[in-house]
Amino acid sequence: MPSSHIHHIAPIMEIVLATRPQSVLDIGVGFGKFGFLCREYLELWDGRETYGDWQKRIDGIEAFEPYITPVHEYIYNNIYVGNALEILPTLESHYDLILLIDVIEHFSLTDGQELLTECSHRSKACLISTPTIASPQESAFGNPFETHRSQWTHEQFATYPHKVFIPNPRSLLCYLRFDGVNVQTSAAIPAR
Repeated sequence: MPSSHIHHIAPIMEIVLATRPQSVLDIGVGFGKFGFLCREYLELWDGRETYGDWQKRIDGIEAFEPYITPVHEYIYNNIYVGNALEILPTLESHYDLILLIDVIEHFSLTDGQELLTECSHRSKACLISTPTIASPQESAFGNPFETHRSQWTHEQFATYPHKVFIPNPRSLLCYLRFDGVNVQTSAAIPAR
């Protein structure tokens, strides 16, 4: 569905704020929740007290165009419509942070690894959230891209040397640094 559970919002936003990104790419924007939260907490809490004079670049990729609303168009600088595996190689922009929030399970394991490789070419860091329990899902909301195609565990991230896993009862939260730097947060635990 174009949404995700409430239990991982705080740890995800803690990592986002600790990263202090000037640019964010939200892959699989869905309802737009994390683009909205990034805009709010990266802009309204930066001390400028200027509403609507956005200084951060927040872009999104969404495979299913009917999800895009006027809210998305206000929050995101750019929204690219299509498959992230096809769009990422065409982007000239480089991002401080890429968000894959409840997205990677919609790819096969092979395509998901390819997606992470593409993210490593376009970003300093990537934050991934995926369900910890098998949650079969077919198309939903008329969107065939909603189908779950893989189940991710810690092992799928073993080849990434700079990572932390954030404890969460319902999601595997993994923060990857592609530039060799680890973020320090109170919610993060060392990689297994």
